[in-house]
Amino acid sequence: MTPDCTLVIRTPAELIAIVPFLLGYHPRDSLAVVGLVGERVEFTVCHDLPPPDWTDPEAKGAAATVADAVARQRSRAVVIIGYGSLNRVTPAALRCAQAVQTRQIDVLDVLRVADGRWWSFLCAGRQCCPPEGTPCLPADSVIAAEATFRGQVALPSRQELTAQVAAVGGAERAEMRRATERARRRFTDLLADDLTAERYGRLVKQAGQAALRLAEKRYRTGGTLSPDETAWLGVLLVDRSVEDYALDRADTQEWRIRLWTDVLRRVEPAYVAPPACLLGYTAWQAGRGALARVAVDRALAEEPQHQLAALLHNVLGHGLAPHMVRPSRKLRRAG
Repeated sequence: MTPDCTLVIRTPAELIAIVPFLLGYHPRDSLAVVGLVGERVEFTVCHDLPPPDWTDPEAKGAAATVADAVARQRSRAVVIIGYGSLNRVTPAALRCAQAVQTRQIDVLDVLRVADGRWWSFLCAGRQCCPPEGTPCLPADSVIAAEATFRGQVALPSRQELTAQVAAVGGAERAEMRRATERARRRFTDLLADDLTAERYGRLVKQAGQAALRLAEKRYRTGGTLSPDETAWLGVLLVDRSVEDYALDRADTQEWRIRLWTDVLRRVEPAYVAPPACLLGYTAWQAGRGALARVAVDRALAEEPQHQLAALLHNVLGHGLAPHMVRPSRKLRRAG
């Protein structure tokens, strides 16, 4: 899902060319729904094609779920694009179109893309939509260049997007393990005195705020954190007050996405959920829904009961736009 990307789409070929940039990756065996207002793209949602052995009720249920998410965007019209073979795309695309139409949303076109060509299910004109399909625009088309200029990226596959939030390995992982042990000892030393709950909370919150401000300053100016600084921030983020403080400061600047991506990839598994959620929330606000999804999936894989991860999972699953869930503390209270 993306907010208004300000790109103007004039033809089906241009729309097909821009969808990978809206998603962040080139879809395969997938169904994308693009919401439009006039010639302006408002949002994009994408999901895997149903497996061939799905029963009709299951397939209809999946189509209804997608249609509900589209309806929540309050878009007036959509284009549905299926990526894959004719026998896989046809039932999924047509079910989705029917479900969307029952929610009083216009379906401008239903397209299929495969092997560098596209077809329309709704157009029978041989000149504009020949039976052999119409060639897709080249990778260096004007619309793709415009998307790249605006900072959009289209990775070769969703797997490559997932790899962007995967844990680092090798020597860097070994160094982070050592740094995490030092951070744990530092945390124990911080609380070495017989503390009241009030003083404990104050000390952890102060240390967390200082660590976060250091990280923000470093990344804002193009730098990074050392292994010890990363591990220390990761340990402190486990505290709810520190996580909330970071959540309240989240915005759409690219350096914040870089910050939370680095922290997520480098911390040990026990500390993954908070930075994964912060990356997910920041990416969602920035209109990078696919990145938000893989980040939240990583959080839930490591900590299935994490409250903020579960909330973000629901927000993304229901297709809610960022302006519907602000300020960030409302997101927390909504659970």
